Amino acid sequence: MNEIKKPFKWVGTAPVRPDGVPKVTGTAKYGNDYTLPGTLYGKILRSPHAHARIKSIDTSKAEKLPGVKAVITAKDFPDQNFAYIGAERVAVNFWHVTRNIMAREKALYEGHSVAAVAAVDAQTAAKACALIKVDYEVLPHAIDVDEAMKPNAPLLFEDMKTRGVEPAPKKSSNISKQLNFAIGDVASGFKGADVVVEKEFRTAAVHQGYIEPHACLARYDADGQGEIWSSSQGHFIVRGLTAKLVGMKLGDLKVNPAEIGGGFGGKTVVYLEPVAMLLSKKCGHPVRINMSRDEVFKATGPTSGSSMWVKIGAKKDGTLVAAEGIFKFQAGAFPGSPVMNACLCAFAPYNIPNQKATGYDVVCNRPKSAAYRAPGSPISAFAVESVLDIVAKKIGMDPLAMRMKNAAHIGTPTIAGPKHAHEGYAETVQAILDHPGYKTKLGKNQGRGAASGYWFNGGGESGATVNINADGTAVVATGSMDVGGSRASMAIMAAETLGIDYNKVRALVNDTTAVPYTHVTGGSRVTYATGLAVVGACEKVIAELRKRAAMIWDVDVEGVVWEDGHARPASTNVGEFDPLSLAELAAKAGATGGPIGATGSVNAGGQAPGFSTQFCDVEVDPDTGKVTILRFVAAQDAGRAIHRAYVEGQIQGGVVQGIGWALNEEYIYNDKGKLTNAGFLDYRMPVASDLPNIEALIVEVPNPNHPFGVKGVGEVNICPPMAAIANAIANAVGRRMESLPMSPPKLLEALDHRKGTEL
Repeated sequence: MNEIKKPFKWVGTAPVRPDGVPKVTGTAKYGNDYTLPGTLYGKILRSPHAHARIKSIDTSKAEKLPGVKAVITAKDFPDQNFAYIGAERVAVNFWHVTRNIMAREKALYEGHSVAAVAAVDAQTAAKACALIKVDYEVLPHAIDVDEAMKPNAPLLFEDMKTRGVEPAPKKSSNISKQLNFAIGDVASGFKGADVVVEKEFRTAAVHQGYIEPHACLARYDADGQGEIWSSSQGHFIVRGLTAKLVGMKLGDLKVNPAEIGGGFGGKTVVYLEPVAMLLSKKCGHPVRINMSRDEVFKATGPTSGSSMWVKIGAKKDGTLVAAEGIFKFQAGAFPGSPVMNACLCAFAPYNIPNQKATGYDVVCNRPKSAAYRAPGSPISAFAVESVLDIVAKKIGMDPLAMRMKNAAHIGTPTIAGPKHAHEGYAETVQAILDHPGYKTKLGKNQGRGAASGYWFNGGGESGATVNINADGTAVVATGSMDVGGSRASMAIMAAETLGIDYNKVRALVNDTTAVPYTHVTGGSRVTYATGLAVVGACEKVIAELRKRAAMIWDVDVEGVVWEDGHARPASTNVGEFDPLSLAELAAKAGATGGPIGATGSVNAGGQAPGFSTQFCDVEVDPDTGKVTILRFVAAQDAGRAIHRAYVEGQIQGGVVQGIGWALNEEYIYNDKGKLTNAGFLDYRMPVASDLPNIEALIVEVPNPNHPFGVKGVGEVNICPPMAAIANAIANAVGRRMESLPMSPPKLLEALDHRKGTEL
């Protein structure tokens, strides 16, 4: 790509967001806002049991109820072959996916879909669900990951053999997969260490907590074509999964992107769309389904809970020589926890010559886990960064100075084998060390904690179109759902590339028939990958504009350059011509060759990882166990901030979610395997009064593989907070908390048993 001239006019600014007015005025349309003439109400019947064999389902009474137009069960869905498809980190097994959409042999968690109805109104749909008779054989269940791994644990799948083990085990278990990564000689490394610290940790499952419940509208037409309107993080993925599960051709299904009221990874999968489409196919009417908050908690994917063990060895001078971790993750009812990410990210910020990580993907009677902001990395970071804090104390070294001493740089090996190719981590540590608040004195029951985090960031497939209007304005259309401000970022990059005013660019998210295939908005990939597609399309437009100017001037196109939104002669040798602006060339488009526009599509590599280092000050009330966060400072390498306010918002948002994960949030099950806090009243998320001012420090170490230096910024910010808060609590009260959440009752209990504990 052509090098974009600096300094930038729009990159790094914070202009008004394109979607702001529709959202504040209420005209923006979300998943549950869509309807069509004749639309029916869909409702899903869900299992009340954590684990039960489905002996039979009798839908006859529901089908006879006046107003009911369709009833479906798993037998209405085509079965899928058992096969893991795709790269290891993101492999999909549709045999599992279709059983998560609708239970077949067994219901595997409370809230598991068993049947669905479509009726003329919501009341009739609810009554019809109540008339469906399901004969269950209730089975023993396993909720906790350690319990599910025991040899005598109740099996979710009687034929599941652990993958990744040689020789293959003969006995079935709930361990879907074992992962093994290593570099160097860990045993030798620990022998050479002066200080060795090992500890066990646990984290609870937590939900992404998006405000908007899942909702969709589906229509299946008589000619076999269909259309969906839904709130998701990727309407192309909705198309692909729905078509596969229902048995449609991709070309016969159009998916329209609704606005999204939050996702954070939890809306990268489908739950309702295939059900609504199959109901519509059966009855011939459009069908709309939306989840209640109770259904969101019980039937959609939180991130995994975990059980971990981490051991780290260091020399007296602070040099880290060996690290090992065992990470056991709840996958929920079907395989696919982010435990691989946890293994790969755990020690990634550091230059440790000897490393070993073992991961276990374990099924249990919970809803299948889904992505949640840097999936897997925040969990292993809690354990690793906590142990690093203890190591620093034992050798009498500032915890960030120790991290700086061992910071990964270009050429540092990673546990997966490839070497780091980008800088950025040490710069975030230095930003915190330089912050005036890091050295301020604290009072009684107050403590300071620091931690770091790593996330790969993503690339992948994206498409965009750029069209120039006759008045010189531009329309940029992409297939990336705007979760974190991508419309503004795309408009900024288009304006910068074309050399026109930001306010002359309209950024849109188009349906699956109007732009090239685009992967989900997730993995911190959009500003990088879709941005490359936008810049590529803009460069094609510029090439066309240069040709049009060459035609007008009757010169060779090589004699025309594009600068600051104008075609100019490359030199005086070309001729004396007044510059032609984009608007002037657009006005002459009909006479010089017709409409001006281009498509850009990429399968982007070259993305750079995200690094973050954070510190916080806390105060612990010894009488109640309540933790008050006094200060939070987060430094993050953004490559180069495209829209500065959005980058700051991403950093602050990740920290807020990390604070909730650290102090309050958790799934709580009773002894029958039922979720007891399936609502925002009892599932305690942070509110404004719980939070301090969160200071975002944007560090910019540009990625040379992007014309504007972009690195994804949406996820690494959630990786350090849990450990930073745990480290701060340890420094405040002399008690190391080893499980999340560090809620007031748990912390108070820990304080009551303070004697003899290790920091």
